[in-house]
Amino acid sequence: MKETCIRIGSRASRLAVLQSEWIMQQIHCIAPDVRLELVTMKTTGDKILQKTLDQIGGKGLFLKELDAALLAHQVDLCVHSLKDVPIAENPLLPIGAYSKRAAPNDVLVLPKGVSLSDWDSSTPIGSASSRRTLQFQLRYPSCQVRPVRGNVLTRLEKLDNGEYSALILAEAGLERLHLCDRISYRFLPTEMVPAAGQGILAIQGRAGEYADLLEKLNDKAAALCAKTERALSKALNGDCTAPIGAYADLQGTTIQLYGFYAESGKTAKEQCCGNPTQAIQLAEQLAVKLKKNVQKKEAIEWNSSNGHVG
Repeated sequence: MKETCIRIGSRASRLAVLQSEWIMQQIHCIAPDVRLELVTMKTTGDKILQKTLDQIGGKGLFLKELDAALLAHQVDLCVHSLKDVPIAENPLLPIGAYSKRAAPNDVLVLPKGVSLSDWDSSTPIGSASSRRTLQFQLRYPSCQVRPVRGNVLTRLEKLDNGEYSALILAEAGLERLHLCDRISYRFLPTEMVPAAGQGILAIQGRAGEYADLLEKLNDKAAALCAKTERALSKALNGDCTAPIGAYADLQGTTIQLYGFYAESGKTAKEQCCGNPTQAIQLAEQLAVKLKKNVQKKEAIEWNSSNGHVG
């Protein structure tokens, strides 16, 4: 009998490889007799580092080569950070499973040996995300924020070499790289709304293939939160260059949803809660409120809705 082999496609960065290897461990627990092979490649988004993502076509450039490899049957499944997956999915290459969520927060990272008490913020702070930049500057308007590209380890090297006084990064990436000791401050969702899907891994494949395996890999709570956040982002025209934050926190029979949106120099933050069975409707209603708020003359820093959106 021919041995079954599943080829897992991944970006070549250290973080992407660790994430893919973790999913491979989950697959091995589910199907120990299946042989797994990791196939890595550099994507267009990894190669073009002199420009920000909105200048070169958005986060979809991190998937371009991997999508092509899937369609060409060169790999069988791909593992992505969900926040890098465009909201408009290719029906031929759907997300088949969502991993258990790691920490969703954004964090502030200072140079080695520097604490918050002696931090000099006069040097620019590095951020690869306009969503992070805008929310940070709402709280700290005197700080200068400058774009930074490259993988997490490259950004940390730039930080420690003195190019930046701090970095704003996703906690999940540092956690998976075993670098949580670098975290100086953790932003709450009320301070900085994370990107849709932050902390969740997406397992993508060809439509109709490996359905049983993907069902067993799927974390239902993470899937619900991911779909809710992506519904909010979609309702805000999420694959455009507008900065959007969306985070859903599932607590028993309640889901708390946080949103951030910016357009034409104006920003809005909102939160709401409701029944998880109505999560998509909550997301759509929250999007309406966010759009209305950015149409007002003055920027809104935070508006907490204690009850349901309606």
